[in-house]
Amino acid sequence: MRPKKEINVQIGEQIKRAREKRALTQEQFAEAIDRTPQFVSDMERGVCGISLETLRLICKRLDVSSDRLLFPETAENDIECISEALRRMTPEQLRIMEALAEALLRATGGE
Repeated sequence: MRPKKEINVQIGEQIKRAREKRALTQEQFAEAIDRTPQFVSDMERGVCGISLETLRLICKRLDVSSDRLLFPETAENDIECISEALRRMTPEQLRIMEALAEALLRATGGE
């Protein structure tokens, strides 16, 4: 058995967290990134590393930034979290959020 590299373990944990947040099974996620379920399992456990091509696919399919996967300790800021949530919203939800933000700014004297 190969020793695990700590960086692979850390990235794998972040990928697993993002996958579970999207309520995807390993099988569903494997299909979405055109990899095997065994590869997804190995990747999430840090048994293997990933290529840049695979990283791009993962980010695209999970709608998550590479910074969140590679640098979770610095990516966990409020603006990043809000931005990520906004990217997942429908156009109607975005219009509502914009109206809420404008109302909040007016109510708190920010405008």
